[in-house]
Amino acid sequence: MPGRHLEFAVLSSIEDVQAALTAHRYVSDRELATSLFLSLQLAKPLLVEGEAGVGKTEIAKVMACVLEAELIRLQGYEGIDVTAAVYEWDYSRQIMAIRLAEASPGGSTPDLFGPEFLIKRPLLQALEGGDARPVVLLIDELDRADDEFDAFLLEVLSDFQVTIPEIGTIRARKPPLVIITSNRTRELHDALRRRCLYAWIDYPSFSKELAILALRAPEVMERLREHVVSFVQELRSLDIYKVPGISETIDWARSLTALAQQELDVEAVEATLGVLLKNREDMERVQPLVGELIARSGRAS
Repeated sequence: MPGRHLEFAVLSSIEDVQAALTAHRYVSDRELATSLFLSLQLAKPLLVEGEAGVGKTEIAKVMACVLEAELIRLQGYEGIDVTAAVYEWDYSRQIMAIRLAEASPGGSTPDLFGPEFLIKRPLLQALEGGDARPVVLLIDELDRADDEFDAFLLEVLSDFQVTIPEIGTIRARKPPLVIITSNRTRELHDALRRRCLYAWIDYPSFSKELAILALRAPEVMERLREHVVSFVQELRSLDIYKVPGISETIDWARSLTALAQQELDVEAVEATLGVLLKNREDMERVQPLVGELIARSGRAS
């Protein structure tokens, strides 16, 4: 489909995209805003990779708000297949239709593989939607799915269509904005990557994370925000299993505020480490270093 684009006229420039994200409390750099703008202009899916907790999934949620679109989410998981992602047949309704036809004098069995017996899953819902309002399709954590599942997506990602053997090819009248996320727990197929634009999101810099926290948790005092972000930045430099993401930073700042903390101290940090760290080994690694981390973060902020 040469020259196609997604008809979201509200975003006519990279600056529009970046401003719209900020207005919906998502701090974006120009590179990500450019990728989103080109995804809209070229009607190509956007593959977003990065560590867990850096805001990949949130992009789709925010874009759905910006575009006043319906958000349709397909969660990747081990064992997902076409029946969970695209469609399946409603066997109970088919059997009921057969029995009703047999019970009716002169009754004829309906087409058991017609649209009325089709259960539409997220990919098909996204392709058939878009008439009343735009659609944002989020394929979240695709790396959690099996390698073979990538092949199911190729037709959707290249032509915005799916083929159902019993019915034929179903094409999107108004293609959705497709955002795919991956934490890189496995390598995605090259054929899938070639069909997408690409963006990488890293852990934010101090200034960017501070801006995010100010937008997401404005109730937190400015001095505490600075100390929290500096502490988390120091924490990420340690050799720990699960590095805290942006969402943990926000939750921790709110937790400290709920406990009426105006600054960091050893007692408060140790009591709330479970907001930042999610396994025992990391807790045992960090607890002896809390005092040192507070001192380092105080100097940095």
